[in-house]
Amino acid sequence: MNPDSLLTHTLRAHPHGSQITAVMAAALQAVDPYAAVQRALTLQDSQLCLHGQTWNLDDFERVFLTAFGKAAYPMSLAAEAVLGPRLTAGEAVTKDGHLPPQNQLRRTRLHLAGHPVPDERSLQAAQAVLALLDSAGPRDLVLCLISGGGSALLTAPVPGVGLGDLQTLTQLLLRSGAPIQDINTLRKHLDQVKGGRLAQRAAPAPILSLILSDVIGDPLDVIASGPTVPDPSTYADAWGILQRYGLQAALPGGLRAYLQAGLAGKIPDTPKPQDPLFARTQTAVIASLPQAAQAAAQCAQGFGFHTAVLTTCLQGEAAQAGRFLAAVARQVRTDGQPLPAPACLIAGGETTVTVRGDGLGGRNQELVLGAVADLAGLPDVCLISLATDGGDGPSPAAGAAASGESLARAQALGLNPADFLERSDSFAFFSALDDLLLTGPTQTNVNDLTFVFVF
Repeated sequence: MNPDSLLTHTLRAHPHGSQITAVMAAALQAVDPYAAVQRALTLQDSQLCLHGQTWNLDDFERVFLTAFGKAAYPMSLAAEAVLGPRLTAGEAVTKDGHLPPQNQLRRTRLHLAGHPVPDERSLQAAQAVLALLDSAGPRDLVLCLISGGGSALLTAPVPGVGLGDLQTLTQLLLRSGAPIQDINTLRKHLDQVKGGRLAQRAAPAPILSLILSDVIGDPLDVIASGPTVPDPSTYADAWGILQRYGLQAALPGGLRAYLQAGLAGKIPDTPKPQDPLFARTQTAVIASLPQAAQAAAQCAQGFGFHTAVLTTCLQGEAAQAGRFLAAVARQVRTDGQPLPAPACLIAGGETTVTVRGDGLGGRNQELVLGAVADLAGLPDVCLISLATDGGDGPSPAAGAAASGESLARAQALGLNPADFLERSDSFAFFSALDDLLLTGPTQTNVNDLTFVFVF
């Protein structure tokens, strides 16, 4: 990724704008999927090694690859480079637009599908993956490459539930501001590839899963809805989530009937931790948000900033998180706490947006918009929030930037930040200010990073 794609009006106008973009670029480089796979997975002679555990490929007849998520392409490319002719075949699915101009995969078939709402191509990709896994036997080895976005991109509805049902449910949950843990609990109980069920389909073949985590705390059962790991959640948990958001009445009939059958014990639940099938699986997280945050902090230190990673567990309503981080910036500016200027404070995680209007935006843009009024008048302060995959919600931006001058610039254009928050229209606000981050797909995905710079 070209660091210049991170430049906005606020950063172009700032004398330290190039340093700010270099810090963000360092975070993304630290979680490059191609490099992460090659660090974690090595092959010497016939010995395949993943995080200290070794498999002799001479003991296997075939090696299959499955990959799904926004980083599926670079992860697959790296795995092909490691395995070479040892790889028999593969199926990979990624999001539209997350490919370079030329597909260099040689042994892996590539599919494109919809995200964050699954589409017909998501079903077709899942059927291709399942067909590959159904052919696997005890003398075959399956390498599974998982990254964020995999839940929507790889979709195989349970019997009696249609694609339209899942699309409706996903949209209802997204607009309700539900966190990914809740969304994926429901997905796991309505899909044939999630919640450990992909491991069931591959059995008795062993599975090695390499994961690029986009979920706070790296919970294996939540990332891409945990297709190859045990699922501790139940149908009761899934129904409870619907009750919490008041969505039972809005559910399509087939979906409601299936969940109620699960509640009544008429349908087997997802495989649980004690299931013996997981004795044949190994899972390794090969890159995650804390790694990106620490790399950014080290880069900022090299430029002479006092640095701190405030948290990599930031959650809650995006606009309120923005107000909190603006308060941190003000404290640094006025009192030199918790760090003296020049300071770079980093917060990572995944906030949510309860959609109130019909505007366009994403949680990173909404976070920065929430901070604009509270930053007003602060000299030499910048707040930037970035979706590490390059896509912030349904918008074409990766995030946005603001400074102590943003409110005055907006008012000069007749724009009131509160009006745009009310319409959930952060994209239009920052587009007018030329303060959108327009990176395009970054080929990685480890959640969101927010940076507070005080000079």
